[in-house]
Amino acid sequence: MALSLFVVCASAVFSFWLLGQPGAGARTAAFLPPRAAAKLQPGPDGLATAVNVTRTPDAEWLGTAAAHTGIPARALRAYVNAAVAANESAPACGIGWNTLAAVGFVESAHGTYGGGSLSSAGQASGPIVGPSLNGAGFAAIADTDGGALDGDAGWDHAVGPMQFIPSTWRIAGMDGNGDGAADPFNIDDAALSAATYLCGRGRDLTTAQGWTAAIYAYNQSDAYIRQVSSQATAYAAKAGTAG
Repeated sequence: MALSLFVVCASAVFSFWLLGQPGAGARTAAFLPPRAAAKLQPGPDGLATAVNVTRTPDAEWLGTAAAHTGIPARALRAYVNAAVAANESAPACGIGWNTLAAVGFVESAHGTYGGGSLSSAGQASGPIVGPSLNGAGFAAIADTDGGALDGDAGWDHAVGPMQFIPSTWRIAGMDGNGDGAADPFNIDDAALSAATYLCGRGRDLTTAQGWTAAIYAYNQSDAYIRQVSSQATAYAAKAGTAG
């Protein structure tokens, strides 16, 4: 299961490179998943977060929602924080944490691919690196970072819990935990970067068309869009929904 998810996410990253190319966002609107609610409390509650996160998940809600959804609590906290931050920066976006969680599930099983886990600081226990994008079954993307992120100076690979290619991370990577660095292997940084990316270009994710265009920008695959929609809907049903 994890391996098949990883193969999907490895192909998904090509849409980052393709964003803005002819046809991008020109999908038939997918079923719009509901936007999941989260009980929030003021302040970071002792956890470093992005500077513009003013509310974080209530601890009791977090534990219950993690148990109901099967999302690791540390990852769920990052998704909620990222959605809050993205919506504060772009109020018209309306991204739900369950959409981010669904993307994170498909991309790396919330950073647990290959038996890994997330530390209390949100760091992946091991490198999450996708296949070589050398044109053999995937798009050919020559190395753009000297192998700094993916360890390959010949070809790029998707990296981290949300599977960014290095060239996209250089543009879209953000510091989600306030430590002064943007690290694609940190779930706080990766989730905030993904949320901001999905909200880009003034998208309104409360509409089927806007939501579909955002997910299509992440992966130009109808099957991927359907999978993310289904997973986001399931998470909302298990954790509760907001209008």
